[in-house]
Amino acid sequence: MAEPRIAVAVVTMGNRPVEVDALLESVAKQDLAPERIVVVGNGCPLPEFAERLALPGEFTPIELDENLGCPGGRNAAIERLREFGDVDVVVELDDDGLLVDADVLRRVRDLYAADDRLGIVGFRIADEHGETQRRHVPRIGKSDPFRGGYVTGFLGGGHALSMAMLAETGDWPAEFFFAHEETDLAWRAADAGWRILYAPELLLQHPKTSPARHAIYYRVTARNRVWLTRRRLPLPLIPVHLGIWVLLTLVRTRSSGGLRAWFGGFLEGLREPAGRRRPMRWRTVWRLCRLGRPPVI
Repeated sequence: MAEPRIAVAVVTMGNRPVEVDALLESVAKQDLAPERIVVVGNGCPLPEFAERLALPGEFTPIELDENLGCPGGRNAAIERLREFGDVDVVVELDDDGLLVDADVLRRVRDLYAADDRLGIVGFRIADEHGETQRRHVPRIGKSDPFRGGYVTGFLGGGHALSMAMLAETGDWPAEFFFAHEETDLAWRAADAGWRILYAPELLLQHPKTSPARHAIYYRVTARNRVWLTRRRLPLPLIPVHLGIWVLLTLVRTRSSGGLRAWFGGFLEGLREPAGRRRPMRWRTVWRLCRLGRPPVI
């Protein structure tokens, strides 16, 4: 891909105005200006960013009438970029993140220019002290967060997506609302033959957080895991995957209320429609195993 055109998309619920300002200022300081910047107000009004921050490129605010969740909000940005038709790669950033280095967008452009089948690039996420949480490393176990390479998943907080890949695989699973949407998209990308690269030189500074801070965490995480397996895994792997995660949840969860919510979500995932079933091919299963993460873990 010669000189791919880059866009930046940010989804916010309006509760982090200071952080969004800082993020957009860090985008404005990049040594490669994005073609477009899209900010989505997920069920909230947006302030006048462009006038206050002197943003580069074309700025497009989108105000949604309701909160569609993280994947739904990102889909709104992608659909608008698709309508413009002049962007090849979209960089999606959490609204409380920060691009510390000024060359992030240029590095993203160069990675995609060098590989026509590069679908997803995952950034390294670290807090203000440079520490990366274990859950933010897209490999099993205590893997070195500075070891890049091809992987089976990516980090939702900071990443880049090929628009050509999205045209083939489809967009984010909006019905997930929150949790496991990255895995659903990554598995579709891998099954379609697109590569997923973890590039630790691309840093998004992000506060250290726990996903359990969200009130819906336990229920939605369990529901979406069941939906994910029903949608994407070959039938023999579904009980294996779910059985492993039931055991892990029993071992890891210390809250009785959290366990009740998790199993309630698990049953919801079994009862409710999971959406279109399009299981990955067995050769994709083998490919994910060779990359170090079988799709049952």
